[in-house]
Amino acid sequence: MKNYYQILGVSKEASPEEIRKAYHKLAHKYHPDKGGDEKKFKEINEAYQILSNKEKKAQYDRFGQVFDGVSGQPDPGFGFNWAWGKSPGRGADFGVDLGEIFEDIFAGGGQRTRKKDFKKGKNIRVDLEIPLEKILKNQKKKIILYKMISCPRCHGRGAEPGTALNKCFACGGTGGVQQIQRTFLGSFTRWTVCPECGGEGQKPEKPCNVCKGEGRIKGEENIEIFIPAGVDSNQVIKVSGKGEAGKKGGNPGDLYVRIFLKEHPTFKRRGDDLFVSLPISFSQAAIGDEIELITLEGAKFLLKVPEGSESGKILRISNKGIPHFSGYGRGNLYVELEVKTPKHLSRKQKELLKKLKEEGL
Repeated sequence: MKNYYQILGVSKEASPEEIRKAYHKLAHKYHPDKGGDEKKFKEINEAYQILSNKEKKAQYDRFGQVFDGVSGQPDPGFGFNWAWGKSPGRGADFGVDLGEIFEDIFAGGGQRTRKKDFKKGKNIRVDLEIPLEKILKNQKKKIILYKMISCPRCHGRGAEPGTALNKCFACGGTGGVQQIQRTFLGSFTRWTVCPECGGEGQKPEKPCNVCKGEGRIKGEENIEIFIPAGVDSNQVIKVSGKGEAGKKGGNPGDLYVRIFLKEHPTFKRRGDDLFVSLPISFSQAAIGDEIELITLEGAKFLLKVPEGSESGKILRISNKGIPHFSGYGRGNLYVELEVKTPKHLSRKQKELLKKLKEEGL
């Protein structure tokens, strides 16, 4: 069992601010793009995703593990592997919600059925490509998804408007029925999905003419995604409740958006730092100069080139890189000087160079 507090180097009583600061410090230290340990970086990310979330932290403190969704797997956060369940439905092979099993145990069991598991919509994963210059500020991106949406006629009930939903006679409205299993240890009684209502607990008096009683249909939905400044390739943004609509009013799935950054023709990203190559002439390198440089966001400023600069010399400009994902500060901009040797000289230029050669240059 992983000790997330130990991974971040904080105590169990640490405040959210202390957890955030510890994560920010370790993430920069172990970031793979800065030569850090990728495995350690993923551990740090995982620990922060849990301890920075109030509900997940409470689950972890109680059970030593976090459960989310029908798959019983940790919630997919930035940089984590995916955990997708099968589409729930009648006769489907469900994943088991271990969190609810714990609740059953501590609550003493009973005739409790997990109808929301049977009706929950599928999660959706999409990839989104963004230009590098667009991640300097928070932004909202609109996308259109073709997926299962709530039926507009019955509003997810599955029944024709004006008609009733009747209690299932087989399970008495619980959605589950008893199943007795006999083993060499004795007989065990467990609750399983009612075969008559498919775990719904009720049946429509008259199924909806549009969705045929399912409560959802195929359709388009416009979704707005908030993309924080400083997001990097392969990071994942979770949009709760924007997956596929649940069956017959069940909870919707979630949308997971994986970010990919387009390569920029001039600037290269390494962690939260930016690198750019700047060609300069021999005279600028020898006696120095002030050169106008355009940053990634399109702003202009004068860069002072020291006299005697050699090709490959790197100049650092603080706070002109990528905003830190934590929301505090920015990386740096590194400018590599590239002294260009002229290939075509005029007669006057050749004469001047000859005179410089005579002077020992």
